[in-house]
Amino acid sequence: MTVLLWILAVLALPLVIAALWFTGVFVKELFSPSPPGPDATALVAERLGLLPAERQDTEHAAPPPAAWSAALAAARGGDWEPAAELLRANGRDWERRSSITAELGTLAAEEDGWLLAWESARPGDPDAAVVRAQGTVYLAWDLRGAKQAQHTSREQFEGFHRMLTAAREEIARAAELNPEDPTPYIVEIWVGLGLGYPGAEMDKLWAKITSRAPYHFGAHYAALQYWCAKWRGSKRQAFAFAERAAAEAPLGSLLTALPLIAHFEHDETTDVAADSTPEMLALVDAGLADAAACAASDPDRPGLAQLRHLLAYYLHLQDRHEAALEQFRLVDGHVDALPWSYRGDGAASYYCRVRNETVGAVADAG
Repeated sequence: MTVLLWILAVLALPLVIAALWFTGVFVKELFSPSPPGPDATALVAERLGLLPAERQDTEHAAPPPAAWSAALAAARGGDWEPAAELLRANGRDWERRSSITAELGTLAAEEDGWLLAWESARPGDPDAAVVRAQGTVYLAWDLRGAKQAQHTSREQFEGFHRMLTAAREEIARAAELNPEDPTPYIVEIWVGLGLGYPGAEMDKLWAKITSRAPYHFGAHYAALQYWCAKWRGSKRQAFAFAERAAAEAPLGSLLTALPLIAHFEHDETTDVAADSTPEMLALVDAGLADAAACAASDPDRPGLAQLRHLLAYYLHLQDRHEAALEQFRLVDGHVDALPWSYRGDGAASYYCRVRNETVGAVADAG
């Protein structure tokens, strides 16, 4: 009888093991979390026509005009003439001239064969000269890198300072070739920031710019960076500069962005209440009016998208979600703007997270 029981036990052992295995699998599936499904707000955003992170353009704040893209594509292929024609046709629109120069200068910092051909074909061309100056400044900052000073090597700093010094000569040449153009001096702000111009020298440079283009958005943005505490100024100086410029500028100039940028650059608290004070509510309302005026007169003006990105962000923090969503829909697809751009490679995902929180809040309210 004992032998028979042992035989039956041995025969039953595989069945017992199988039963225990299936039970273990069942218990694990029962108590383990299921794989996460698609985020509900992301699906709502998609239905609204908003783009996921992988489809956001991280190199522009807004879609570049077709003529700009065509000129850049031609330059990449070695043909400089469309770029030269683009700057010539732009004339004295200093805001756009600076933006076009920045796009071409970025390309020149990467590969300048096309610019060398332009300079060879048209010696003394002020347009080629200002692109050369801009490209040299960008190359200098590329050599330095984006890390903090303690993580930047001596060799990087030496290359950085050497290239910025060379850029000063190119800036002076571009300014001499086109005395009315503020662009060379605007480019020099970034040289002053890097080399540490004293405040009095920056004031002289600023006078040269504002005598030519008193409400130039890009110039004000660059100068504000100089006056920020993280660079050559202080929180007090940055706010004073931003508030004065915004107060003196006409509606539609977009300079209401400056106090918002100053706040963002010096905001060290995680308490969102600091973004919803009566003063901040008034700044955002002024920005909305400024953006609306600009959109009515010049909807493609450089700087408008940057202001809209800031408005979307602060409207979200102020729980003004309907208004925030309106701004998000106007800028969606391009995220190279504050506050997203400071997240580096995570800019698109950060933008989409904040935008989708806004989408969710609007959906819940409805």
